[in-house]
Amino acid sequence: MSSCCGPETPKNDEQNTGDHCAGASKRKIDYLLWGSLVLCVLFYGAYALGFAGPQWFEHFSHGVFELLNTMWWGVLFGILFVGLLHYVPQQLVVSLLGRGGTVTGIVRATAAGVLLDLCSHGILMVGMKLYQKGASLGQVMAFLIASPWNSLSLTIIMFALIGPSWTLLFIAVSMVIGVIAGLVFDALVKRRRLDENPAEQAQGNEPSAPLKSQLRDLGRSINWHPSAWGRVLLEGVKGSRMVVRWLLFGVLLAAAIRAFVSVDMFQQWFGPSIVGLLLTMVAATIIEVCSEGSTPIAADLMNRARAPGNSFMFLMAGVATDYTEIMVIKDTMKSWKTALFLPLVVLPQVLLVAVIMNLWGGA
Repeated sequence: MSSCCGPETPKNDEQNTGDHCAGASKRKIDYLLWGSLVLCVLFYGAYALGFAGPQWFEHFSHGVFELLNTMWWGVLFGILFVGLLHYVPQQLVVSLLGRGGTVTGIVRATAAGVLLDLCSHGILMVGMKLYQKGASLGQVMAFLIASPWNSLSLTIIMFALIGPSWTLLFIAVSMVIGVIAGLVFDALVKRRRLDENPAEQAQGNEPSAPLKSQLRDLGRSINWHPSAWGRVLLEGVKGSRMVVRWLLFGVLLAAAIRAFVSVDMFQQWFGPSIVGLLLTMVAATIIEVCSEGSTPIAADLMNRARAPGNSFMFLMAGVATDYTEIMVIKDTMKSWKTALFLPLVVLPQVLLVAVIMNLWGGA
């Protein structure tokens, strides 16, 4: 939070934040953001106030109400972290994560994703800010892949729902997939198949001060006055705007799926077979739920459908194919190619692991 205390924020960082947070020119109205926000408020209010209507209306408004109630805290903490990262020097972020293109850097990013206790929506905000701060493409992807449900709170829930053995296995395998995917992405950048992070290029030749010295300087610059934290939240809101627009749109789409697709039908077709796995992958792509919402569904696939591989597929495929994540990556990195490589790199790994888990679990 050094900028709260006087030092200026680097110009390139201000430009990145301004360019990426709106997703459109400042002079244009963001119809997706405001339209989704208005609809979410209307349907949320309708359910909260008990307005009756057709059955689809009640299911739809209940879906919006439940999803927003589930994800609000993750979004709030994500905004706070984004605001804090705005004031953290770029070189310190790079020093903490390690150098991109290295195994150490990828492992550090994966561990950071696992340890950060946020839902997938909050993690997405932080991941995009890390990219703007100079993390390599591989580090950002590893961070996103390993993190959405591997938080302390959700790990405890998973222990209760599916047991410690499967929970620990899920965590370990997801971390391995995150590391492999991160290395693949950095290798694709090195071979010029994908674009390098411009922020990483900008800081590549800068001398790095010792990490302890950087942390000491940051600690001394922190301003604990309430007005400083107000600026942190303001920067977080500005930096998260691009992500929030897709989250709200995702809430509306997920509510529509819940309103028109039967839960019984969902559970009937997602057994431990190749067809069931493929249908699970499609469902994870379509159904936009945050980590708290996906965890009980994954537990049902494990306990009722007797399909541990499908359970893992639902958790991980949602990360790799989630349209919100893909669109945010595309908007932030200005590349459809980079966004679409996420499912291309991750899904084959997840599918292979899911098949093995189903065979092992059914043995």
